[in-house]
Amino acid sequence: MAEQHREREHWRTRIGMVLAIAGNAIGLGNFLRFPGQAATNGGGAFMIPYFISLVLMAIPLMWLEWAQGRFGGARGHGTTPGMFQAMWRSPAAKYVGVLGLFIPTVILIYYTYIGSWTIGYGLYSLMGRLPKVDPTVLHESMTPEEISQKILQPFEEFRTTYTGKPRGEWLQVQPFTYIVFLAVLLLSIWLLAQGVSGGIERLAEVAMPLLFGLAILLVARILTLGHPVSPHYSPLQGLAFLWEPQWFIERNGKQVFVLLDPQTWLAAAGQIFFTLSLGMGAIQCYASYIKEDEDVMLTGLSTTSANEFAEVILGGSIAIPAAAAFFGMAAAQVIASQGSFYLGFTSMPAIFGFLPLGNLLGFLWFFLLFLAALTSIVAMAQPMMAFLEDEFGLTRKQAAAGLGVFWLLSSHLCIFLQGSWQVMDFWSGTFGPPLLAFVEVIIMMWIFGGERMWEEMHRGAQLRAPRFFYYTAKYITPLFLGLILGTWVYQNIVQPILKGTVLQQALEGVKVGWAVWVTRSFLILVFIAMLAAVAWVWRGARLCSFCGSAVREAGATTCSHCGRELA
Repeated sequence: MAEQHREREHWRTRIGMVLAIAGNAIGLGNFLRFPGQAATNGGGAFMIPYFISLVLMAIPLMWLEWAQGRFGGARGHGTTPGMFQAMWRSPAAKYVGVLGLFIPTVILIYYTYIGSWTIGYGLYSLMGRLPKVDPTVLHESMTPEEISQKILQPFEEFRTTYTGKPRGEWLQVQPFTYIVFLAVLLLSIWLLAQGVSGGIERLAEVAMPLLFGLAILLVARILTLGHPVSPHYSPLQGLAFLWEPQWFIERNGKQVFVLLDPQTWLAAAGQIFFTLSLGMGAIQCYASYIKEDEDVMLTGLSTTSANEFAEVILGGSIAIPAAAAFFGMAAAQVIASQGSFYLGFTSMPAIFGFLPLGNLLGFLWFFLLFLAALTSIVAMAQPMMAFLEDEFGLTRKQAAAGLGVFWLLSSHLCIFLQGSWQVMDFWSGTFGPPLLAFVEVIIMMWIFGGERMWEEMHRGAQLRAPRFFYYTAKYITPLFLGLILGTWVYQNIVQPILKGTVLQQALEGVKVGWAVWVTRSFLILVFIAMLAAVAWVWRGARLCSFCGSAVREAGATTCSHCGRELA
């Protein structure tokens, strides 16, 4: 344990900080998950609950997390256990804050493996090792089922082989898949070891402009496809579909009005959470490295805007328009309904196979996804890095090495056990973020105090938010989050238990087996270990009654942060 708070790092430049935090938010979900969610939830009609969720929940929560991160960083804490303790003088606060360690660390375990698929696919595409398409097979009268069987099936089989063929509860993974994963893991550890400014910020300064450049290039190529198969098929049809409202969609065999459909609202709010990395503890961690009086209002809004541009404008203009141009809009909707990975790793390689320089375009597509994944990987790793540095006093390289060993060993669950990464994603990527977001809003706006938080947000601000957002953050955002969380728990946990289906189909959406229970047990052990680590770190610490900093030095009479006498 650190005897005293060492001098913490800071971002070198403001643009580097904005790019790094945008890199945290911009990930695979912007280019794969968003178009799929929009296509299956009413197209343009989906955008209404999406933007309502953005205004009433995401923007206020983004500002709150930025302000909380800066507040904690000024007191020597880069993670939510310390931040919650500084804002809420309850012995339970630091343990509740463990959620902000658990969620990003578990996401890190499986997201690194999934992210490694992108560069592996990119290399295969560049080498011409992906399945080949026969241009003579594709014609206008093909049904979605025929497209799936005759064109996309070889790519789907290839994806299954690459990501692991089921062998009972085990997955049989190719050596190439494993080697690429190890390379991505080692690269990520090396970047983290270089520091916040020397590793993460420098990565963002290179990766983010390159990512936007590649995305714009691919959007230009997709939107200029014309009519490659039929005068009735066009990429503009796919683009229009994402913006023209479909007020009624089929849901469980019934026609439902999109704006009155709870599942659509849940999908929209979930996408906002996923895409902005809200409720994960990562934003607070990054914000803890800014200076005490540095602006968070304009910077927070800038990173939100950059993410939304990447998602709505760029992400919405690639995969669905490309599928519409070659397979027609009906088939594109079916493809989107098969999930993000089917859209990105099955449909897109097949589409590039029909184009001149398709291998190169395929590589650029997957390299774009890799850049998005890599910047998010280091962001998910940073909270645990900060915890080891700030609270245990480890050096940057020691923290990277220690986390790296745990990271490597635990990733094998996702690589070799069937359904393991889905279980991790369910608890840390789906259930965890709205839970943590709800808790942190209550702490900031109701326990710490709404007026104090509003003042904290605007300290050094270059942009002053309308007072509307104060009332939104205090009343509407927690109500919104509570409804989302409650509805989600009822649909995904309570209903399966009441229906008695949990013995056949796990809550996490995968088949129940010993691999599921091994993963669940692992998650429980990780959470308990984090609780124990927090208890160990805070043993004997005294809280400054003025600023909330934890003072651990034996015999100290004054606070190391504010200099006031300890009670």
